[in-house]
Amino acid sequence: MKPKKIFILLPDGIGLKNFAFTSFAGLGKKMGWEVVFWNATPFDLEKMGYREIKLQGSPRPKTDLLKRAKIKAELDLFTEKFNDPVYQTYKFHSPSRRIKEKIKDMLVSHYKFYNGSENGLRRLRKGMQASEKKGNYYRDCLEVLKKEKPDFIFCTNQRPITAIAPLTAAKDLRIKTGTFIFSWDNLPKATMVIEPDHYFVWSEHMQRELLKYYPFVKKDQIHITGSPQFEPHFDPTLRRTRAEFFKENGLDEDKEYICFSGDDVTTSPHDPQYLEDVAGAVQVLNQKNYNLGIIFRRNPVDHSDRYDWVLKEFEDIIVPLDPKWKEYSSGWNNILPTQKDVELQINTILHTKAVTNLGSSMVFDYVVFKKPCLFINYNLELGDNSDWSVEKVYNFVHFRSMPSKKAVFWLNSKEEISEKLKYALSATTVDLEETKKWFQKINVHPPHEASERIWKEIENIVVK
Repeated sequence: MKPKKIFILLPDGIGLKNFAFTSFAGLGKKMGWEVVFWNATPFDLEKMGYREIKLQGSPRPKTDLLKRAKIKAELDLFTEKFNDPVYQTYKFHSPSRRIKEKIKDMLVSHYKFYNGSENGLRRLRKGMQASEKKGNYYRDCLEVLKKEKPDFIFCTNQRPITAIAPLTAAKDLRIKTGTFIFSWDNLPKATMVIEPDHYFVWSEHMQRELLKYYPFVKKDQIHITGSPQFEPHFDPTLRRTRAEFFKENGLDEDKEYICFSGDDVTTSPHDPQYLEDVAGAVQVLNQKNYNLGIIFRRNPVDHSDRYDWVLKEFEDIIVPLDPKWKEYSSGWNNILPTQKDVELQINTILHTKAVTNLGSSMVFDYVVFKKPCLFINYNLELGDNSDWSVEKVYNFVHFRSMPSKKAVFWLNSKEEISEKLKYALSATTVDLEETKKWFQKINVHPPHEASERIWKEIENIVVK
């Protein structure tokens, strides 16, 4: 009997970590599926033994303008509908003063002005699909699908406009489609640009969000599966001994380490100063007969030099272990994860005592390993005119899912970091029950069975 065929659509590099670097594809093959990656990234999946077809072409410029208008109109509608100004904080303004960019901004404003209602948003969504159908990219996708005849298209990310043409072509050929909502914070940000037949979400909480923000989606289109991104944490073959890990990365075996995980410059523009404060607190503890160090893991797409001064100032305390992502060309979306980085991240968690950051989802990675997270929660007096603040960050909708403030340790001032660190590092005092509740709310458990749940749902869809 001919095996069922699935196209795993990689419209950008986001899906590599979840679906190429986990057991997902291998599990599908064991279940009798022919697995083909439809790959828009420069990453060579054939070297990993997968069959891949490269996506040829790119979206039309008009589609991007319609997408930008849709996001802004959607955020305005959310603001009005839910009587909540937080949605305005998800808007990003173009800093460019070039004439070309000004013209684009004017066109976006035009599309948004005339499409600010629910009906208008429907027009914008249909407009993006209609725009793509006029391009060569769509026609190339159509030809590939006619030739290959897959039974299902599984899109690994709901955000990129590079996914619109492939899914529109599939819809026109009556091929069933689905998308994975790739991150726990995405839905309130109006990031949905595609309209597949099915949606795969992390949890009941995310299902409720999807129904809230996108009322045209029906409950029977949603499949609660969890995210495969946590599965490697449970793979013993990826773990290194403490001695191996320390030797490979030049760490001091006499020290215990905490991790400082960096944010991008938009989320935390003052991250270097926060790292300085944490390093200073470690210095204070070391003067009290502790022997601590910091492993600094920067945001994978932040290749700036903004941390250089603090790394130099505290080179006896901070050891930078840069994520092993590969830059294929300029632009954050062309910096892609690698399998080696999955291993590096897992062993960084395994061999550090805790993580500190400003609101990072690393809290969930650490609780898998039964380790605490400390959230930075104070502003710095730097004299800049930025409207950024920690209050703005922690008011984002995804933090409202926290069952209680006890889910993390809050660093409310520079002065209390050393005492909070000391408390968090004490095995007898740390209670992670609230953190576990938060993780269970965000991601259906058990977390290491997400791939199995996704395949089970896909099988049911195709059989129907």
